[in-house]
Amino acid sequence: MTVRVLLVDDEELLRLAFGMILRAEPDMEPVGEAADGAAAVELARRLRPDVVLMDVRMPGTDGIEATRRLVREVPGTRVLVLTTFDVDAYAFDALRAGASGFLLKNSRPEELLAAVRDVARGDAVVSPRVTRRLLDRFAHRLPAAAEDDGGERLDVLTAREREVLLGAARGLTNAELAAALGLAEPTVKKHLGRVLAKLGLRDRVQAVIFAYECGLVGPG
Repeated sequence: MTVRVLLVDDEELLRLAFGMILRAEPDMEPVGEAADGAAAVELARRLRPDVVLMDVRMPGTDGIEATRRLVREVPGTRVLVLTTFDVDAYAFDALRAGASGFLLKNSRPEELLAAVRDVARGDAVVSPRVTRRLLDRFAHRLPAAAEDDGGERLDVLTAREREVLLGAARGLTNAELAAALGLAEPTVKKHLGRVLAKLGLRDRVQAVIFAYECGLVGPG
């Protein structure tokens, strides 16, 4: 499978550098470039890339709004955002907007390639603990549980599925969840897959954010 990637950054040199890294791989194909979020959405509608490598800080339509529109208007495309710091408001807002993860701009080429491949497969590219740190810091910006229908949505989960969601929201890896619950790791993955399907969530990151929004867990 060839992963088709749209490069979005207002710095031409960065787009050039990322494009060179991707073109050197037999399973990667940069299909377009954009210098702002509005152009990125238009190109994504036309080109239907597998992954959009998206800068978050751009003039005009920034990467956060562009991600929000892409998730809504081009649902088959996944977004991997580029940021300067791993725990900052931009990364948090990108995840809430629907990004499948974020990558530091100073990441090594092999990290970039692995992240693009992971996102193309449908995985989230941000560790559970980084997600937890982000949410602990910025959870005050989430809607209060009373304003969200998350409590009712939780009712569709079995007791075991709720345990898995709670553990994921607390930053546990699948291996740690398996040890804590006395389950095999593949069983944990199956439970987490059912959680995502029942709640209509794309990946683990969105599940963690959902757990905060519905009040299942809180900061600290």
